[in-house]
Amino acid sequence: MNKREKQGSSVYINRELSWLKFNERVLEEAADMTVPIFERLKYIWIFMNNLDEFFMIRVGSLQDQTFLKSAPPDSKTGMTPKEQITAVLKEVRCMVKHKDTAYYACIKKLARHNIRRLNMNELTAQEEEYVREYYMREIYPLLSPQIIDNRHPFPFLLNKGIYVGVYFESHHDTNFGIIPAVGAFSRLVMLPGSGVRFVLTEEVIYHYADMMFGSHDLLDKMIFRVTRNADIITDVSLFDEDVDFRFTMKELLKKRVKLAPVRLEIQGKLKKEFIRYICKKLNLRQNHVFITRSPLDLSYVPKLEDLLTKTQKGKLLFEPLTPQIPPEIDSEESMMQQVLNRDFLLAYPFESMRPFIRLLYEAAEDPDVVSIKITLYRVGKESEIVRSLIKAAEKGKDVTAVVELRARFDEEDNIEWATRLAEAGCRVIYGVDVYKVHSKVLLITRKTDKSIQYISQIGTGNYNERTARQYTDLSLMTSNPDIGLDAVALFNDILVNNIHGRYRHLLVAPSCMRGSIINLIQTEIDHAAKAEPASIFAKFNSLTDKAIIDKLVEASEAGVNIRLIIRGICCLNTGIPLQTDNITVVSIVGRFLEHSRVYCFGVGERKRVYISSADWMTRNTERRIEVACPVLDAELAARVEGMLETAFRDNVKARVLMPDGTYENQMAEDDEVSLNSQIHFYEQAYAAAGK
Repeated sequence: MNKREKQGSSVYINRELSWLKFNERVLEEAADMTVPIFERLKYIWIFMNNLDEFFMIRVGSLQDQTFLKSAPPDSKTGMTPKEQITAVLKEVRCMVKHKDTAYYACIKKLARHNIRRLNMNELTAQEEEYVREYYMREIYPLLSPQIIDNRHPFPFLLNKGIYVGVYFESHHDTNFGIIPAVGAFSRLVMLPGSGVRFVLTEEVIYHYADMMFGSHDLLDKMIFRVTRNADIITDVSLFDEDVDFRFTMKELLKKRVKLAPVRLEIQGKLKKEFIRYICKKLNLRQNHVFITRSPLDLSYVPKLEDLLTKTQKGKLLFEPLTPQIPPEIDSEESMMQQVLNRDFLLAYPFESMRPFIRLLYEAAEDPDVVSIKITLYRVGKESEIVRSLIKAAEKGKDVTAVVELRARFDEEDNIEWATRLAEAGCRVIYGVDVYKVHSKVLLITRKTDKSIQYISQIGTGNYNERTARQYTDLSLMTSNPDIGLDAVALFNDILVNNIHGRYRHLLVAPSCMRGSIINLIQTEIDHAAKAEPASIFAKFNSLTDKAIIDKLVEASEAGVNIRLIIRGICCLNTGIPLQTDNITVVSIVGRFLEHSRVYCFGVGERKRVYISSADWMTRNTERRIEVACPVLDAELAARVEGMLETAFRDNVKARVLMPDGTYENQMAEDDEVSLNSQIHFYEQAYAAAGK
C-alpha cells in the first residue's frame, strides 16, 4: 500500500463515475440556450448513444466480473465491481430524468418552428383516421406478434431493439405478448399538412396493440428496449488458430448480439408485476430497469434533419463551416515535393484533409515510390484513403496495410476494407497478437538514383474523412529522415510481432511510452527541486493510468505547474492541498469532438512537444501499439503549443474540474472577451485562407 492509498482515495476518481460526468457535460449542451435548438436535440441523441455504449461495454464488463470468485477491485478507488455498478445505476437514474426534461424542452421549442412530434391522443379525428389507414397498409402486414406460454417460449430480444409488450388476461391466466416495433417500415409516420409533423411508429404500434391479441382483456402495455453486454474479448488463442483472422472476427460479431442483458428501458408508467415478470424472463435485477418519459431511441433525428427546409436549417442548426486549405500549401505544386521541402501540420476539422489525400494519390502515381505502409484503425464506410492505397497496389507499389479488426463497433467496416485491400494485391496484416494497433502512422518510401527518401505522416486521429470534419485532430507530414527510420523500424516490428522495439525519436507503446512519459515528468520534478521553472502541459481524451497519475501527483507536490485538457475520463482529482493543488484540469465539450493528443514538457529551450495517438490510459500504455512523435520543427511546435494555450483559455465551452469531482463552467468575466476555442480556430483558418 503506497502513501496515497494510506491517506485515502481522495486523490483518485473512479473511472466509470468520471465517464458519467463527461456524458453529463454532453447533456448540458442540450440545455445551452446559445446552441441552436435542433443541435440541442442532437446532443441528447449523442448522450443516449454514449450511454448505450457505456452499458454495453463498461457495465457489461463489470457485470461479468461479479461472477468471478475473487472480483478485482478498482485499482485506484478500491471499489468492487458490485459497488461500481450500484454507484453507476444511481447516477444514471438521475441523468435519465435530466434527459427527459431536456428532450421535452427541445420538443416544445421545435413546435414553435412547426416541427411537431405528436402523441396519438393529440391527433385530430381526421389525423387519427389517416394514421390508422397507414398502420393497416404499411405497418400491420409486417408485424410478427407473439404470445408467451408453454407452446410459445420467450423470444430472443435484439440488442437495442424496440418492442411493444402487452400484459393480458386469457382464460383466467395472465399472459405476456411481444410485438417487435422495428422492421421494414419507417420509424416516422409523417402527417399530412404544412410543416414537419410526425408520430413515432412504436407509439402507433403501442396504440393499436390491443388489435393484435384478439378478445383478451388487456391489463397493461409498454414500449421497452433491452441493452445487452457487447464486451467481446478477443482471446489470445485466436491468433494461434490456423484460420484467417477475418473469419474468426465475423463469428465473434455474431455472438455480440446474443450476450446477457445489462439494462431494461421502459417508456411510460407500468404495473410492478409486469416489470417483475419481464425481469425474470431476462434474468435481470430490477435495479437495472429505467423508466423514461421520452423515446427510447433518438436514431430518427438524422432522418428528421433531412426533412427540414433550407430556412429551417438556417435557424435551427449550426452555421455550416468548411475545412480550409492552409495558405502555405500550394495547390499547383506537387504535395510530395512540398513535404520533401518542409514539414506541414494540418489541424482538423479547421483545415482540410485534402492535402494528405493528394499526397497519397501522388505516391500511387510516382515512379520513384517503392512502398507505402499504413496503420488503419477506424476507416469508415467510404474512404478515399483506402482507394488511393488500392490504386497504388494496382500500380505495382508494395502496399502494406495494418488493419485493426478489433476496433470496437467498426469491425465490419474494417473487415470489408481488409478484404478489398487484399484483393487489390496489398499485404494486409491484422494487428499484433493481443495488442491493438491504435497508432496512426503512414510511411512512404522513395528510391531515387541518389538516395532513399522517407515521407512520414503521424496523426492523433484516424484515417477517416468523415471524422476529420467532426473531430479536432492534428496530422504531421514530414520528410525528416530520423523520423522516417523510426517509422521503418516500427512497421518492421509490427510485421514480426516485436513489441520491444527501440526508437530514436518516437515514443511507442507498450515498449517505451509509459516509461518515457514518467521520465519526462521526472525531469520536470528535478528542475522544480532546484527552484527552476518546470511545466507539464498536455491534452488527451482520458487519464486512467495509475502509474502516470501517481507521478503527476508527485510532480504537483514538487511544485511543477501542470495543466491538463481532458475531454472525458479523469481519474485524478485536483485542488487537494499539498497533493494536487498545482494541477488544473479543463474539459471542453463543444460543437466538435475534442480528440487530439498533445504532450508538452519543459520550458524555454528545453521544451519538448509531442503529438500522439495515445491517451494516458492503461489500455493505451500497456495493451496497444501507440505512437507519440516529437514536433521537431520549431515553428510548428510553437503553433501546437499556442493551440493548447488557446484551448486552455476557452471560457465558453470549457469546464474546470473541482476538488469535489464536479465540473464548473469556466465562464468569461464581465470585462473579459468570450473565447470559444473551436470557433476561434475556424475563424483563424478562414482568415488565413482569405475568406
